[in-house]
Amino acid sequence: MPKTKSSSDKKSLRWLLKQARPARSWTYVSVGLGFTGGALLVAQAGFLANLIQSIFIDGLPRQVLLPSFVGLIIVVVLRAVVAWGREVAGFMSGAKVRDEVRGALMKHLAVLGPAYTARQKTGELSSTVLEQVEGLNDFFSLYLPQLALAVVIPAAMLAFIFPISWAAGLILLLSAPLIPLFTVLVGMGAESISQRNFQALARLSAHFLDVLQGLTTLKLFGRSSAVAETVGRTSADYRRQTMRVLRVAFLSSAVLEFFTSVSIALVAVYLGMSYLGYLDFGDWGSPLNLGAGFFILLLAPDFFMPLRELGTHYHARADAVGAANEIVKVLSAPAPAVSFPSPRISPVNFQRIRFEKVSLAYDSGRRPALSEVSFDLRAGEQVALVGASGAGKSSVLNLIMGFVAPTNGRILIDDCPLELVHTENWRRMLAWIGQSPFLFHGTIRENILLGRPEADPSEVQQAARFARVGEFCRLLPQGIDTPVGEQGIGLSRGQAQRVALARAFLKSAPLLLLDEPTAGLDTDNERLVLASIKALANRRTVLSVTHRLETMQAADRILVLADGRIAEQGSYTQLSAAGGVFARLVIGSERNGCG
Repeated sequence: MPKTKSSSDKKSLRWLLKQARPARSWTYVSVGLGFTGGALLVAQAGFLANLIQSIFIDGLPRQVLLPSFVGLIIVVVLRAVVAWGREVAGFMSGAKVRDEVRGALMKHLAVLGPAYTARQKTGELSSTVLEQVEGLNDFFSLYLPQLALAVVIPAAMLAFIFPISWAAGLILLLSAPLIPLFTVLVGMGAESISQRNFQALARLSAHFLDVLQGLTTLKLFGRSSAVAETVGRTSADYRRQTMRVLRVAFLSSAVLEFFTSVSIALVAVYLGMSYLGYLDFGDWGSPLNLGAGFFILLLAPDFFMPLRELGTHYHARADAVGAANEIVKVLSAPAPAVSFPSPRISPVNFQRIRFEKVSLAYDSGRRPALSEVSFDLRAGEQVALVGASGAGKSSVLNLIMGFVAPTNGRILIDDCPLELVHTENWRRMLAWIGQSPFLFHGTIRENILLGRPEADPSEVQQAARFARVGEFCRLLPQGIDTPVGEQGIGLSRGQAQRVALARAFLKSAPLLLLDEPTAGLDTDNERLVLASIKALANRRTVLSVTHRLETMQAADRILVLADGRIAEQGSYTQLSAAGGVFARLVIGSERNGCG
């Protein structure tokens, strides 16, 4: 195995052990109940051996044997109760860790923001948060508790066996290390196999999600069959990886059964030969009776049971390490900016936002998205940001929203660097409306309330009225409380955009960021949305990414981006007369019938 891979697995294993801390109490309960179950197992073997000796050799009457029968029944019932309790404790341990890890992933993804998630496959991220977190469960609920029991229970049983027969105890003691040794040897490389299995599952999830989201497009272009073949190949790859994991698991089980069976057979042969008088060693000088031999023979399979269960659960360790490798990749992704706990500016207003020679590169070695961009955005000013596709317009918005940090240069909020501003307080001052509004599964009212959850019903109704949501809500069966599907299913794009506008109205933030909010809308919806945006922009600071001539003409100032730099800035009249980049953009826009 390559050193880098081995180092990654060790790092993931250390991370896994750290995650066990929140569930430590449940793990201790599981181990304690497992040890109690082992003690009850010894008691059960003792009762059975005593009954066999008393009935078949000593010929004792039933009245004398009654306490042993009662004791045996009580032990069997207690074993069942303890086994149930251990299952519950193991489940709680795994559930606690899964909740903690999934919560940490969601928090970190929220910190990383859309600048990170936009560069990842949605299906793979979904697989990491769902399936791969689930893949940690057996490591904490089964493997870790069994790791302790595999040492403690066999040692406790040997403490009962050695005083009866040191030879039988020695056979068990010498054969016990062979099981974990060969389990590890057979399972070498299982972590890498499991990781490839999780990666194949992530690819399958990503492909399947892409197909579902683009099913209409695939049908229209007649590519559904070809894509189905791609999904089939990805599914076949996942099947092959799963079979490799199962081969390792089955081989490990076969090795376990082989060494266990051989060891138990040796003990049985020794006890039988000793009882028949063919062997006269290993019994501390006193011949073994039927009860003592039967007691050892009953314990022999259960002596190996903790080791066999550890071997069975060894694949859980491999699965967890493979899953942890993918989880750690997300958790170790660097956060875009540092936010200090104490805000340095007022959380309710600002006078100026300044970019000072700001550069931004998403990936090292690639052309930067922005290069030494400098401009001011004053409170109450309406500025249009224009440029060709890929010029860096959305990067400017991402920087202001704090989703990415500048590679070089500074962003100042009233002379205070943005990285020294409390992120949550700063984002309370922002309202953003993009090209494709995202509506969550829930009612229209709930989606509007995302803007300000504590708002009262009258404020929600007022925001809906400003955004003209009521015009189509009146036609819906439950009005503003009508449920909508994920991503606004059940509403047209224009209606969904008006719900997003109502959300921004309700937030009532002093800075409004617009990213082509009318793109793709029909004429009627575009007119309604523009009217709502005009009302929303009143007495607010607005930075609008746009290609619309009407929006450019209404702006106080226009910033023209070209290849990640500010090529020109000024009013619509000034830039049109200058005959530069902006003038060429306007001519191209008019030829395409925009505006």
